Amino acid sequence: MQRLTETGAEELILWIAILAIAIAVAVYVIDKVRSGPVQHEPKATELISKFRDLHSRGELSDVEFRTIKTALATRLQAELKDNGETGCDE
Repeated sequence: MQRLTETGAEELILWIAILAIAIAVAVYVIDKVRSGPVQHEPKATELISKFRDLHSRGELSDVEFRTIKTALATRLQAELKDNGETGCDE
């Protein structure tokens, strides 16, 4: 009778361990799926640099470049503030 109780306890511990591993794997998979396809939005500083290059090559007019800079100004100021920098771009 005692042997049956020991086997039952061992089996219960084994099933609990298997369940814990399955839960850990499920949590890991769900975390990877949720955080997976996050779009990378370029920083305003990167965008300004790219548009400045286009402008210098003549692919953007002065008016287009000023319009783009104006549209990105708020984001650019926020990025500079977050980095502890100050100043104005062009």
